[in-house]
Amino acid sequence: MTLLKTCLAVSALALTAAGAQAGEIAVIVKTTNSNFWQNVNLGAQAAIEGQSEHTLSFDGPAAESAVADQVSLVENAINRGVAGLVLAPSDPEALIPVVQRAYESGIPVVIIDSALGEGAEGAFQAFLSTDNCAAGEQVAKRMIDEAGTTGKVGIMSYVAGVGSEIGRVGCFTSYLQENSDLEIVGPLYSQSQMANALNQTTDMLASNPDLIGIFGANEPTAVGMGRAIEQAGKAGQLTALGFDGNEDLQQFVRDGVLTATAVQGSFAMGEMGVQTVMDILAGETVEPFINTGVVMVDKANIESDEARNVLY
Repeated sequence: MTLLKTCLAVSALALTAAGAQAGEIAVIVKTTNSNFWQNVNLGAQAAIEGQSEHTLSFDGPAAESAVADQVSLVENAINRGVAGLVLAPSDPEALIPVVQRAYESGIPVVIIDSALGEGAEGAFQAFLSTDNCAAGEQVAKRMIDEAGTTGKVGIMSYVAGVGSEIGRVGCFTSYLQENSDLEIVGPLYSQSQMANALNQTTDMLASNPDLIGIFGANEPTAVGMGRAIEQAGKAGQLTALGFDGNEDLQQFVRDGVLTATAVQGSFAMGEMGVQTVMDILAGETVEPFINTGVVMVDKANIESDEARNVLY
């Protein structure tokens, strides 16, 4: 991490010395066909609003799997001489060469949402994403606030060993262990398949009728968990916390199936990503990692602007 920070600091200085000019800031995301990424666009527009020095473009391929199309979009942005680039890379390796080319062209690059591979070190100036450990701890705090400090809490996870899972579920677990006497059941791994999560949660609820809380750690897992809670007639009888914010999870919150769901800051990724590029262009120092946070959405705040800016 020290090496990464050093590389980023050096690259930021190099770009400042090169005298990057004001102009177009290109935001290129994984796909434009997603409410999540349209929320990123709204955040980017909010950052640019009210100033005249920079303009904004927003683009992405038709599908997240169209990696070659995203590479082409970045190449086109470099060729037309954009002032800065905010990029959500669809593939950690395939985007490295064009990001390096942007750096060599004196274009500051800010990465959002998903990390690039190690070969990109030094070629971008900041990485903005959810701090999954901090998010896991935030959910654990809510669990203790709602369920108390004794009893059984189940964990429905997704794919063992994935970076986001290690932070999100690991820090949720550690926080409960260090701050309560709650007994942890699981984790069970859904492989990010809703049907698996439904069946696993059904089994967990049947085997542990005294369960007082349960956490579904990503979108398909939390949806399957919520459906299992509904089918078991347990809605409102235990503290159920989800992660992410699609329409199914929003409805579970409204219906009281989920107590709350932690939703990643898509609006913040766009707003803070563009602001970070503008700061670099102004010669300011930026942090190499910026946490875009999560919003705990529950029945009380689901209609608020803060929640609407992250739900999708």
